[in-house]
Amino acid sequence: MPEHPDEQAFQTPRGLGRAAFHAMGTTVSLFAPTDALSAARRMTCALFDEWERALSRFRPESELSRLNASAGLRVAVSPLLLTTLLKALDAARATRGVFDPTILQRMIEIGYDRDFVALPARLPAAPAGRRGRTGAWREVEVDEERRMVRLPAGVGLDFGGIAKGLAVDAALDQLVENGITPALVNAGGDLAAHGLPPDLPSWPIIAPGRDERWVIGLERGALATSGLERRHWMQGDQSRHHLIDPATGDPSASGLWSVTAVAGACAQAEVAAKTALILGAKRGARFIETARLGALLVERSGAWSAVGAWPSAGMRPLAAHATGAAGATSEPEVIE
Repeated sequence: MPEHPDEQAFQTPRGLGRAAFHAMGTTVSLFAPTDALSAARRMTCALFDEWERALSRFRPESELSRLNASAGLRVAVSPLLLTTLLKALDAARATRGVFDPTILQRMIEIGYDRDFVALPARLPAAPAGRRGRTGAWREVEVDEERRMVRLPAGVGLDFGGIAKGLAVDAALDQLVENGITPALVNAGGDLAAHGLPPDLPSWPIIAPGRDERWVIGLERGALATSGLERRHWMQGDQSRHHLIDPATGDPSASGLWSVTAVAGACAQAEVAAKTALILGAKRGARFIETARLGALLVERSGAWSAVGAWPSAGMRPLAAHATGAAGATSEPEVIE
């Protein structure tokens, strides 16, 4: 018998193996049947490499960077960039612009102009002058048939978390199409699963709060978190983070510390979590419930509430000994 009730959960499920690599500024890990793990890692790594080379705003040679540099002009784009852009514009419409993929210039102005690992903890104060626009997603011109895109002059795209979520979904679909299941793909806490681990009723996932964490059971679909803990810095005497509220053009001041959302697909969960965090506790809860999703909303005080279809039934606190075993993190992770 395990000494502690969580001890058994830290064993990789029977018949499955785990592989990991770095991509899109985070650690990507996957669980797959042991006999297919090598092939699963190879396919998933290649997919994330392709997506990062095309969609990273931090790589000057990426297709996205070339499109941003050509704002005001009609530009031919690849199917991958076109699909990602259309999904991002759909998300902007569905959230009435709370999710805004055209905030690149404002992100640069507040100091997030490089990969976060290279970003100093303190930056010089922002220069006075004109602020970058938000809400320009309505003016992006897309010719789907000819795969042509025109960004408004002075506007750039930052796909952010939705690109990572879409990559997770695409990677999982690829594994399933190749008969590799059960499987779970996790990109820095944005994760999606297909099938169940042998002998388990669900995937045991750690969901983060501010001062505590919980174990939940994910039977199907996806989960993603947006939060303030990891990506924050000082710009002069102003505290900054990466979640911009398009209504103000400044980092969100909604009072929420993090939102973890569950949905049918990872990209959907990512957009829902970010939108709810920017809206704040009351409006964010209404958004989640109206969308028929579920979420765990954590306030800056540490208080929390579960709304909508959040899997509360099997939710339990992660024991202190297990926190040490798993390692402190502000992102969802699979218990091994």
